[in-house]
Amino acid sequence: MAAVTLSVSTVKPLGDRVFVKVSAAEEKTAGGLYLPDNAKEKPQVGEVVALGDGKRNDDGSRQQMEVKVGDKVLYSKYAGTDIKLGTEEYVLLSEKDILAVVA
Repeated sequence: MAAVTLSVSTVKPLGDRVFVKVSAAEEKTAGGLYLPDNAKEKPQVGEVVALGDGKRNDDGSRQQMEVKVGDKVLYSKYAGTDIKLGTEEYVLLSEKDILAVVA
């Protein structure tokens, strides 16, 4: 079996999938206490780095994606598939799992 090297530029989501770079988790609380790694919550905010072509409609046309590359998005807590490329963490999720675009 051949080895495959993945990078962000080689990942192209299919259909209505979105590839999101996960933002770093909070290191300390509002009170100033530092959190250990096992106490940090999984972040739900990230930046869109790649998009699929969109969902296919019944007539065969593609539905345009509502987000674009570079958008900062809020997504469901347990949505998608977690992917680690090098030291960076990403999540591959369906567009319907995106809750909002963060300004």
